[in-house]
Amino acid sequence: MDKAAVTERVKDYISREKDPAFRKEVEELLAQENFTELEDRFYQNLEFGTGGLRGIIGGGYNRMNSLVVKSATQGLATYLKKAFPDRAQKAGELSAVIAYDSRRYSAEFAEAAALIFAANGIKCYLFTGMRPTPELSFAIRKLGCDTGIVVTASHNPPQYNGYKAYWGGGAQVIPPHDKGIIEEVNQVSEIKEMEKQEALSKGLLVMIDKEIDEPYQEMVGKLLFRPQLIKDKAAEVKIVYTPLHGTGAMHVEQILTKLGLKVITVSEQREGDGNFPTVDFPNPEEAAALDLAIKLGKKEKADVVMATDPDADRFGIAVPAGEPGGDYVLVTGNQIGTLLADYLFLSMKETGTLPAKAAMVNSIVTTGMQKKLAEHYGAACFECLTGFKWIADIVARCEKDGSAQVVFGTEESYGYCIGTEVRDKDGISAAAMCAEMTLYWRSQGKSLLDRLDELYQICGYWEETGISKYFQGPEGPAIMKGIMESYRSGPPATLGGIPVQRVRDIKNGAEGLPPSDVLQFFLEDGTVVSARPSGTEPKIKFYATSSSPLGQGGLGAAKAELGRKFKAIEEDLRKVIGD
Repeated sequence: MDKAAVTERVKDYISREKDPAFRKEVEELLAQENFTELEDRFYQNLEFGTGGLRGIIGGGYNRMNSLVVKSATQGLATYLKKAFPDRAQKAGELSAVIAYDSRRYSAEFAEAAALIFAANGIKCYLFTGMRPTPELSFAIRKLGCDTGIVVTASHNPPQYNGYKAYWGGGAQVIPPHDKGIIEEVNQVSEIKEMEKQEALSKGLLVMIDKEIDEPYQEMVGKLLFRPQLIKDKAAEVKIVYTPLHGTGAMHVEQILTKLGLKVITVSEQREGDGNFPTVDFPNPEEAAALDLAIKLGKKEKADVVMATDPDADRFGIAVPAGEPGGDYVLVTGNQIGTLLADYLFLSMKETGTLPAKAAMVNSIVTTGMQKKLAEHYGAACFECLTGFKWIADIVARCEKDGSAQVVFGTEESYGYCIGTEVRDKDGISAAAMCAEMTLYWRSQGKSLLDRLDELYQICGYWEETGISKYFQGPEGPAIMKGIMESYRSGPPATLGGIPVQRVRDIKNGAEGLPPSDVLQFFLEDGTVVSARPSGTEPKIKFYATSSSPLGQGGLGAAKAELGRKFKAIEEDLRKVIGD
């Protein structure tokens, strides 16, 4: 963009932004004639994508701020009223619920959005304090709301915030609603607003907390299979937990403590703090994020170390390699999902509650081991695109047509959904089930790693690897698009020296999957390599999953073989992304 075009957009923003802090940021940059920074903030509007918004906090149309949040909510409100015209005529007939996490400006953005809904005649329930994403999904269903928002940037670095939009079933929006909302957001020219006191007095803003907290915690407790075992043996298991400065502490501590389990929370990371002072990335996928928790785990000789991300939808663990108090092993998202699926199927089978048409759902970039495991229990494993909204869609479709009963959903990025009361990732429920699972296998004289080794005997040894690279700035999207298009126009004949047997391009939909910018390479030996630009960050991601039978060399030989294979595949991928 030239300076004149940037300046025009800057002045338009300054005239519309009512938040003095964000407006001042931009005014100062203009006074300094810092057009490099201004171009980055104004070369595009922060995109309201199929999951909502996510961006760096700051003034500008390409940033997360009050004006951008208000515009997005006005577009969502307009679409909602068009989707339900009969109920839109009377104020308060349509309803929404909003939650927010510990990030900077989350509370302010949440209240701003709530007052936009109120001004549009849509009754809005707003939590009085920060709450996790899974509770927002639960609240939509519990309150019978038509839509919902959670203000969060999930596991992104501290400078980010975001905005996830949900529909009445409790899942994030999917077609056709996502595209319809995006169209309305892009056309917003006037934003309706209302003062908080007026919204409260008219009953268009309702503050909530325990009336959702208590049923949510009760629901999590009912998911468990062996309350008596927990009651009898709880004293034998010690849990160290970190919410990574996010929303998880209240629910995890209360739920596990009520069960009689001893939970030791990392004190430095217990309180919500959007600056995330003790971690660079508040993400349980990152080994460094669990450093403090593992240190405490060693000191306390914990049987399991648990972590949830800031909005508590993701869940990660580390477990002792030997006796508690020694070295701890980080368990991958694929491995946790496999262990949870095994425990759910096994427990349902033992208690006689396994449905006749039991099924689980995972994403196309999740380990193939889970399908083998589901088949072992006589259950189905359906695949979907990355993102829990697609898992929730399969759950809803199975409920509608009776084709299967989904009991578990998971994806490799530390996301798990147990049961169907929540239609999104739920790190709180996963923590409770993991605690019971740890106790169960301990009662059988085994650790979680012991059980994982047993599952390798059943399913073969499976391993996954992933690489990603960020492409920041105005040129980033074009670079990523170029990488994907080069793969499409000239797919590799081999990866890591292994012939590519077939390519699945999902850009226009494929094999029953909706359209998505994903390429998958199926190699001759059964390895699957997937490429996709991230939907929430300016980066491109590659995933590889492969297996090896356990021959005479056992687990060690299988691990070594896959290690060599993945190293060669990664070298080929890094050449393409210039890493």
